[in-house]
This record gives sequence, structure tokens and C-alpha cells, in this order.
Amino acid sequence: MGDELAARLRDATVRYGSIEALSAATLDFPRATIVALVGANGSGKSTVLKLLANLVEPTSGSVQRAAGASAMFVGQQHGHHRWMPLTVAEVLRMGTYRRAGLVGRVSAGDRAEVARVTEWLEVGDLVGRGFDELSGGQQQRVLVAQALVGRPSLLLLDEPITGLDLASQATILTVMAEHAQSGGTVVFSTHHLAEARRAHRVVLLAGEVLGEGPPDEVLRPELLAAAFGGRLLRVDESAVLIDDHGHGIDHQH
Repeated sequence: MGDELAARLRDATVRYGSIEALSAATLDFPRATIVALVGANGSGKSTVLKLLANLVEPTSGSVQRAAGASAMFVGQQHGHHRWMPLTVAEVLRMGTYRRAGLVGRVSAGDRAEVARVTEWLEVGDLVGRGFDELSGGQQQRVLVAQALVGRPSLLLLDEPITGLDLASQATILTVMAEHAQSGGTVVFSTHHLAEARRAHRVVLLAGEVLGEGPPDEVLRPELLAAAFGGRLLRVDESAVLIDDHGHGIDHQH
């Protein structure tokens, strides 16, 4: 695999029992790039993320990551979650466990790295609070900060801003862009066209790869109609995409 790639899939198929979640996907994930995975519920977006995170194994085909590449996955955070009684500071410090282990000593470098991501995600005013006391947007910013401890090669985000307040959305989108600018690869799933258009590349999924490339080449009416079917109210120069999660509609002009 060339130095320009962080990861790639080759004919990767994933089956859960009799259900085929992803069929023969071949995809490249370049360094210093934001990749949006777009598709309806059950289209394989989360499966691609979990393949890249090594959370699932392909039934057939292969997943490769660049030598020495690290990956961090942040799942969906819809609604309020019950957590162990951890403070935000403790949740952030968990990001150092990849290096130090559960009982390893937290070094001065680790503390500096936690301070860096705390400032980056604008969660410094939250560190003394209980994680379970936070709003959904605050929780998501803390979890993205935790994932960025150690500067992972691949930042994998499953619908990272769905349902969040506007301030948290803006912060997370900015951090995604800055991570790519610094050489990292960001792969995120979405069903919102406006979010997808902010990416460098888009992968359109419907259990298989329907299209891959720059947003303007992939988010075309005929491909969107194939991916979303009846969830499209109108397919023309201003496609209106029904939000599968019930958060409204996404207008594209």
C-alpha cells in the first residue's frame, strides 16, 4: 500500500448471519483527507467504519491500514447515556490508556496531550463535571477529544453531529478539518447532504458502493435516487433528502 493511503478495503464483504451488511467494497482512504460515508439506514456506513477500526472482521476480502497507523472510533451518541460516575477529566484521561495501559503511569507528555485536546474541543470549562451531567453536544465534544489524544492516523466518526447543538456541530466540523489539514484521515458517516459536501471525498452506499469520488461527482440525482429511493422527495438540481432519523429535511441548493 502506497504512502499516500491511510487504509484501504479490497472486495470487503461483511455478513451477520444470513444478512449481508456490505458487499465486495473496494475503497481507498487517502491521508490528509475527509471522507463522508452517505446512505440510508442499513446501507453499510457503520460497517465500513467498524472495519477500519478493526471492530469487525470481513467475511471475505481484506482491510489494510498503513504501517504504524492508529485508528480511533467514536460511535453515535443519540440521547442521554448512562455512564459510570466519571468526571470529564477522567474520560479525557482514558485517551492515554492506549499508550500507558489501564494501570500505567500518566506522563507529563500525556498530560500535555490531554490539555491540547481539551482546548481544541473547547471543553476546558467541563473538566470538573460528571460526564453524565453533560448535554449530548458536550458529551460528543468530550468523546471526540478523547479519541484525538495521541493524534490517531484515522479518526472514525459515526454520525458525529446528528442532533447536536449548533455550537457543538461547528466545533466538531472545524476539528475534523484541522485534523485532516495536519495529515490525519477523517472518515465519518452521515445522511445529510450538506455535511457530506464538506468532505473531500464521498462514498455513497446501499449495501454496496454505488459511487466514490468528489462530492459533486457522487451526490448526483440518479445516484441519490438509487441509494435512497422513496426517501427522496424530489430529485433535481435542488434535491431534498428525507432524514432517516426523523430530524427534518436537508435542502440542497
